[in-house]
Amino acid sequence: MHDGSGRIAVQNLTKQFGAVTAVQNLSFTVEPGSVTGFLGPNGAGKTTTLRMLLGLVKPTAGTATINGRQHHELGNPARVVGSVLDNGSFHPKRTARDHLRVYAAAIGVPDQRVDELLGLVGLAPAADRKAGGFSLGMRQRLALATALLGDPQVLVLDEPANGLDPEGIAWLRNFLRSFAAQGRTVLVSSHLLSEVEQTIDQVVIVSAGMTRYYGPLENLRKSQRSRVLVQPADATGLVSALREAGFNEVEPTQDGRVAVPGATVQQIGDIAAKAGIAVYGMEEQQADLEQLFFQLTSPQYSGAPIPGVPQQQPGWGQQVPQAQYQQPGPQSGPQMQYQQPGPQSGPQAQYQQPHQQPGQQPQPNQGWGGQQQ
Repeated sequence: MHDGSGRIAVQNLTKQFGAVTAVQNLSFTVEPGSVTGFLGPNGAGKTTTLRMLLGLVKPTAGTATINGRQHHELGNPARVVGSVLDNGSFHPKRTARDHLRVYAAAIGVPDQRVDELLGLVGLAPAADRKAGGFSLGMRQRLALATALLGDPQVLVLDEPANGLDPEGIAWLRNFLRSFAAQGRTVLVSSHLLSEVEQTIDQVVIVSAGMTRYYGPLENLRKSQRSRVLVQPADATGLVSALREAGFNEVEPTQDGRVAVPGATVQQIGDIAAKAGIAVYGMEEQQADLEQLFFQLTSPQYSGAPIPGVPQQQPGWGQQVPQAQYQQPGPQSGPQMQYQQPGPQSGPQAQYQQPHQQPGQQPQPNQGWGGQQQ
C-alpha cells in the first residue's frame, strides 16, 4: 500500500552475484525529516543496495520499499523519489538546459521547473554550455538538478560530494538539511564519515554487505570517551589513588605515562594533590569518530602495515590542547572541532562563509566544482 510517508524500509535484503554475496541480510529504515548516512568502505555493498532500492537490481532475498511499495509500484517514480547514482549519464553535445528539458518532458514537468533548478544548483550561468565540457563538480550539480525535477519526497544520493570543492560541499550540506527540514527523506551514501558527519542525523554503517551499526549519529558520538595522559612522579601511587577514587580503567602507555579514560584534568589534579603526588604534565585526548568508523568496517580490504609507520591505537584521535578542550555534551561536539584530519574533512570543518540557500539565485562569482564565472 502507498502510505505517502516518504519512509524507506530495507528488510533482510540480500544480493548474490554468483558465488559473491554483495549484500547479506541488510535491514534499516530511513524516516522523513532526517538525513541518513549510508556509510561503508568501497565494495561494502552500498551502491548495490541503492540499486535494489531503485529497482535497478533484483534482490536475491528481502525487500526494499519507498512509501511501502517497491520502486516499480510507485506509478510515476520521479515524482516520489529522485536519485543520483551516476553523474556521467549526460549526452556530451547537449547543453545543461536541454538535458533537463528532455527529462522534464519525460515525467510531465513544465520547462519553467528547468530554469528554477538551474538557478538552485548554481548552473544558471552555464545553462547553455555543453555537458561534455563540464568539470566533475558541475556534473554533480547537473545530476542533482535532474533528480529534483519531479519535486520528489525522497532523495537518494550515492557519493554526492565526490568532486566538489569546499564551497560546493558546504552548499550541498545546507541544501540537504533544508530539504529534510521540509519533512522529506534523504539517504546519502559515502565511504568517508568525515565527509557527511556535519550533515547526517542517522547513520547506517555497513561492511562486507552486513550492518555494523545502525542508529543516531549522536549515540555513536556518545559511545566515545576522552582520556587523560598523565606524567606523574610516582605512577604506582597515582594509579592506587585513582582506583580508590573510582577510576578503575587506568592503564600505562608505551611512553611511560598513565592513561585515565573518562576523567578530566581537574579531577586527576585534585586526586594527585590529595595523595601528595607531583604531576609533571597532563594532556587530554578526544576519541576520534573517524577511527571508530574504521574500527567498525575493518578489515574488509585492509592492507599490510607500512614499514616505519607506527600503528595508531583504534579509536583515539589527535591530542586536544587543554585550553580549548570542552567536556563532551549534547551540543558541544568536540569530535567535530578536533577531528583527525582526513582527505576531505579539512575543508568542511574550516569553511564558514555564508552559502546560497535553496530557492536563492547564485551570487556573482559563486562557483561549485571549480567553475569560473
